[in-house]
Amino acid sequence: MKNGKSQIVSPDVTWQNITPGGTIYDAGNAELFNTGDWRIMKPVFIEKQCKQCLLCVPVCPDSSIPVKDGKRQGFDYKHCKGCGICAKICRQQAIDLVVEG
Repeated sequence: MKNGKSQIVSPDVTWQNITPGGTIYDAGNAELFNTGDWRIMKPVFIEKQCKQCLLCVPVCPDSSIPVKDGKRQGFDYKHCKGCGICAKICRQQAIDLVVEG
């Protein structure tokens, strides 16, 4: 809420109408802010090396590592900013950082 008014956020909002700095004013709408498009480095999941320890999941600041049935999946690239924390924590070297492109 800003100035007493709730900001309307939707997937089709134009940049002219988005909240300043992409600020989240209402709970539960962060998923609508696709912030992964300015990423420079891209994490790549190497599934055969992964031991499913899930250490990478809680350290991801963007919640970009989905888990299904107790196993991590690939990456949610719509929200991943390429910070590399997941690759740093992975003891199995199952995440490689590559230049986006």
